[in-house]
Amino acid sequence: MQTVRSRSEIVNFYYWLGYHLSRLLARLFFGFRIIHRERVIQTGPVILAMNHQSFFDPPLAGNACDRPIFFLAKKSLMNVPVLGWLLPKLNVIPVNLEGGDRSALKALIRILSAGDCALVFPEGSRTPDGNLHPGLPGLGLLMAKTRSPVVPMRIFGAFDAWPIHGKIHLGRKITIVIGEPIYFSDADLETGGKDRYARLSQRVMDAIAALHLPEEHLRRQDRHRMVSG
Repeated sequence: MQTVRSRSEIVNFYYWLGYHLSRLLARLFFGFRIIHRERVIQTGPVILAMNHQSFFDPPLAGNACDRPIFFLAKKSLMNVPVLGWLLPKLNVIPVNLEGGDRSALKALIRILSAGDCALVFPEGSRTPDGNLHPGLPGLGLLMAKTRSPVVPMRIFGAFDAWPIHGKIHLGRKITIVIGEPIYFSDADLETGGKDRYARLSQRVMDAIAALHLPEEHLRRQDRHRMVSG
């Protein structure tokens, strides 16, 4: 298979700073770790598919990759002072969520067609309860349009650290576990009827659900809960 070269191999200063600063702070305040980082595909178009627990997820997922990755965010954030100037420098692509998934899909197709890496949350939004939820068909459609391999990733602890309607809790452990890349055949992507996009997305969510913390890390979390009460 021919490798598509990325047009964004050079990391700009703001992304480089955010990459290293987010890793430093996450390690300092949340004991952040990435398990099986070697499984990430570092060249060509790749979809990083991860469950969505908090606002911490995008920058921490970016630490799984040696090259810059691209994120989607609400276009309204571009109107916020400072953020509107900074976010594009961090590879954030603004999309109009009021128009449905169409603008988001087009942006992601452009990213992957350029040979870049994109982070996608199959569930669509942050979990309200910390649990995994069904994958939406948008990821399946993106896979069918771009034929990009998918790397499943599962984040643990980010919901406890910053729940959707709560405050930040320092000291909670956050870990990302990375699964083996998934390559879909033409038969996978082109057959199955009108519900095939939903089924493709759910296959990725099933791969995410199959990822677990190592026993050693679970024991550390249990000890931390006993100490913190």
